[in-house]
Formats: sequence, structure tokens, C-alpha cells
Amino acid sequence: MTSLVRAIPAAPSAIALMHFSNRLTFETDCSDVYGSQQSGDVDFVLVDVRGPLAFERGHVPGAINLPGRLLTAEGLAAYSTSTLFVVYCAGPHCNGANKAAVKLAALGYPVKEMIGGVTGWLDEGFELSAEARAVNAVIGCEC
Repeated sequence: MTSLVRAIPAAPSAIALMHFSNRLTFETDCSDVYGSQQSGDVDFVLVDVRGPLAFERGHVPGAINLPGRLLTAEGLAAYSTSTLFVVYCAGPHCNGANKAAVKLAALGYPVKEMIGGVTGWLDEGFELSAEARAVNAVIGCEC
């Protein structure tokens, strides 16, 4: 009997290597962002794409707030097109970060998503930068 896991065969190793390597060009995670912040190697702009109220309630330290609707050529004119943006939203249940990544890429900027968003940040045990840390008050997405 074959397990549900093996019911669809795994990809050959060469294809799996290409797939998972490619994913890393689009994603980073909360631990890598935190580690970069702790070591002082912040060579990216961390962008919280949730609405201002959610941002004020609690956000990842060092993040700026640029809701997706504000990601325009005019709004980003101060940034070089070589600026790497790392976007995040509420968490895996929210596609605001994906929408923001599409806009940034269409404008010619390199972009990665911080997978997990605020939910992932909290799951890792990292602190948010606001006093109100209640998960129900923080997670909301107004993107």
C-alpha cells in the first residue's frame, strides 16, 4: 500500500533543487530578517504593507509602513531601483505582501517576501515595536 505522501511521486532531485533554490530568491523568513537586524547587516528596506492602524498597534522593528495602495513610482522616487524591499503583511492568511511584491517588481525594484509576516514574527518569539501586543489587535490586514 502506498501512503498519501507517495501517491504523487516526488520530483527528481535536480528539479527539486531548482524549485527550492528558486523559492529562496523570492522569500526570506523572520529569522533571517531578525538575524540581519541583530548583526547590523540591514541592506534592505523592510516594509509593512498593512494599514496604518495595524502598523501602529505593532510592527516588526525597523519596518516602514507603506500600504500596497501607496506603492507607486511617485511614492518610491526617493529609492534607487537597486533597493531591495522585503515586504510582509499580517501572515500566511493574507496576500497583501504578494500584491505589494507584484507592484514593486513591476516598478523595477528587487523584492522578497518575509514569509510568515507578523504571525511568523510572533511565532518565532520576537517582539513587536509597539506596546499593544495582543495578537488579535495586531494581526489585522487593511492592505
